[in-house]
Amino acid sequence: METRVIPVDREHLQKETVAEAAELLRAGELVAFPTETVYGLGGDALMPDAARKIYAAKGRPSDNPLIVHIADTGALPKLASEIPDAAWLLAERFWPGPMTMILKKKPIVPDATTGGLATVAIRMPSDPVAAMLIRESGVFIAAPSANASGRPSPTRAEHVYEDLNGRIPMILDGGSVPIGLESTIVDLTGETPMVLRPGYITIEQLREVLPDVQYDPAILKRVRDDTIVAKAPGMRYRHYAPKGELTIFEGDLAAVTARIQAEAEAKLAEGARVAVLASEETKDCYRGLTVRCVGDRDCEETVAAHLFETLREFDRMGAEYIFGECFPEDGVGQAVMNRLMKAAGYRIVRV
Repeated sequence: METRVIPVDREHLQKETVAEAAELLRAGELVAFPTETVYGLGGDALMPDAARKIYAAKGRPSDNPLIVHIADTGALPKLASEIPDAAWLLAERFWPGPMTMILKKKPIVPDATTGGLATVAIRMPSDPVAAMLIRESGVFIAAPSANASGRPSPTRAEHVYEDLNGRIPMILDGGSVPIGLESTIVDLTGETPMVLRPGYITIEQLREVLPDVQYDPAILKRVRDDTIVAKAPGMRYRHYAPKGELTIFEGDLAAVTARIQAEAEAKLAEGARVAVLASEETKDCYRGLTVRCVGDRDCEETVAAHLFETLREFDRMGAEYIFGECFPEDGVGQAVMNRLMKAAGYRIVRV
């Protein structure tokens, strides 16, 4: 299969730009497209065969649910059998935007899309390309991140092509995405709203609307647990991982940088290819090492925006061992650390 990359001018977006992509979706085919979070791999959410194609293209376990992308709140009653008041409150505040809600599904949503669950994950993206594609295709778009399963999520069209060339017919190239981390996921099917995946919208922001929202205990675990029922993407399986072995170090920052220096030098002495994931504040602390700065510790949004791209850069460098710093787990930092821990397979060293 030839994978075509179609450039999209965000400043002069026209319906004709996405017309062919919309036709592919209506025909049950797949299209990768930008959102404000990461690039998504889209198919018709109500077509079981499209969902199966998504899983096959990504090499993704079929019990890992997909997120359904919509263009307006009028879609909620079509997809969800129960819509609590909390859902409308969150939609009013955060949609369109990087927040996904989990609700009880209607029979119209196939099990192939929900991973066999009785719930459906729904999001309304704010990205203009994604929004136009949903409207012009006339379908609800099931779309996980457009990467090979387990790999760092794609923040540029080149990342999608790197992973899925020959597996899908089309990629809409809208340039780099602004956020760089997947959406916050909130489960509204129980008595207490639960965050199943932290993201750009923080729990502090959610609590301004729903004061009782909590983290699912699985998020706060610092060990891998494959027994978790995956109610949301990314809860169960290893994700976001570079090819090299990533280890995260936490503790006093000066002690962390010294420990990383020592560990990296030891691996270099063995003849291994080594790299360091550092911050703007610490990048000059390392001597004689290959260092990549992921962002500013005082501005977690910069770390979020560059994390996945940096992990992919380590792959291009052929890094066999990657040593990274922890980041503060407040605000967006909670989402950053969630992704880093999964990328490292929970290989965390306390200094």
